[in-house]
Amino acid sequence: MVSNEQRRRQLAREKFERQQERREAARRKARRRNAVIAAGLAVVLAAGATAYATGALSGDGKKDTTDAAAPDSSTPPSKGPDPCAKAAPGSPSAKSWKSEPAMAVDKSASYTMDLKTTCGSIDIKLDAEKAPHTVNSFNFLAGEGFYDHSPCHRLTSAGIYVLQCGDPKGTGMGGSGYTIPDENLKDPRIKDGIYPAGTLAMANTGQPDSGGSQFFLVYQDSKLDPKYTPVGTIGAEGMKVLKKIADAGVQGGAPDGAPNATVVIDKATVTKS
Repeated sequence: MVSNEQRRRQLAREKFERQQERREAARRKARRRNAVIAAGLAVVLAAGATAYATGALSGDGKKDTTDAAAPDSSTPPSKGPDPCAKAAPGSPSAKSWKSEPAMAVDKSASYTMDLKTTCGSIDIKLDAEKAPHTVNSFNFLAGEGFYDHSPCHRLTSAGIYVLQCGDPKGTGMGGSGYTIPDENLKDPRIKDGIYPAGTLAMANTGQPDSGGSQFFLVYQDSKLDPKYTPVGTIGAEGMKVLKKIADAGVQGGAPDGAPNATVVIDKATVTKS
């Protein structure tokens, strides 16, 4: 026969065991919840890193993304005056080609590119010796009027500091239709993955040899994987124009997105000298 004391101890033990089971079940539930949160956070961080590093400079069929929060539509963000002029009359190009143009540049010659934009002229010295395919593509596309009337669709102002252009659609998904090989990736100017201010480099999809028509202009030293072809150097006057665009910021106050300044390439010209 079980005594009252034994019965009391048995009930106490059963109560303790039930409490332990509930606590363990709560811990398992918390671990599962935390795992889901951690996984979701990892995706967000990975996507953010891609946006600032690789994806931020993607193009020609691969849309750029950003994890910046959307602005509160109930309170429109303040926006200063547009520092740029009205775009010249004309429509963006709808041309596309199936293959890279035949080589027509002289690797021993000097080439410059002038981007006459609504914000001012950006002068660039191109390196045909180290990046002949890329310079040849610029020469071809400029001659075809491909860049004329196209917007510079993306400004990044955190992590990396670039203005991205070269998509007539202005969406980050447009391009020339063809791809060109990566070049000059061992250039000492991008040692340790630092693309210095004043660099013109090619955007790509993150895969080797996937560059096309989109390019980016570095207005402040930016650390990137050294997989974007450095093809030219921006002149002093061009850097002043880039600073004006960068100072105007990004739409909505985000660190990455369409620039506040209305940046349109009215005319792109490549000149051999």
